[in-house]
Amino acid sequence: MPRPDTSRKACSVALRFLVFFRSKRGNIRTPLTAVYFIDSTAFAVAWKLLLLFTAVFWLGLAFWVFRDARRRIGDWSLVGTATLLGIIPLVGPLVYLLFRPPETLADVRLRDAELRVLEQRLGARAPTCQVCRAEVEPEFLVCPVCTTRLKQPCVKCGAALEPVWLTCPYCATPAGSTLVAVDLDAALAAEARSAARAADTETPAA
Repeated sequence: MPRPDTSRKACSVALRFLVFFRSKRGNIRTPLTAVYFIDSTAFAVAWKLLLLFTAVFWLGLAFWVFRDARRRIGDWSLVGTATLLGIIPLVGPLVYLLFRPPETLADVRLRDAELRVLEQRLGARAPTCQVCRAEVEPEFLVCPVCTTRLKQPCVKCGAALEPVWLTCPYCATPAGSTLVAVDLDAALAAEARSAARAADTETPAA
């Protein structure tokens, strides 16, 4: 890459040659102020800033290619190749974007973990009866093949309880408790009869 001073001098020489060539033809349209502007300090500063911005943008693209390749490629030799490709101005990063892996390494690891969990769930064996070895569902109370009692039902909601459970997780009823049915009509009738007897015994005394 030519140095800024050399490029500026080349532009100045080209403009001076253009002015000289047109002056020979008798048609001077190129203003001499352009030549003076190129030789000025303002143009030199602007030219250096433009070159600095171009260099920073170029190095930034190369660094972005390096970081993105590290997130997507596990082989360091391929990461280095991608970084060297990213150093090529403009064309290198565009080629890398076309051929880079679609997923990051973190996404690949997460997908593999989800697949392993799914395979474990699909490969888990269904519960079987301890007597006839027939497959049963977790909510079965008895085996449908040999009628062996598998689980005890909850006395309140009827849910199947595991043998080690001390209480029903669905209705909070203690396991093994007895639910006493109360007839409200009979209780109200008995209370009414007792109140009538008490009223009959109090009337003769009055």
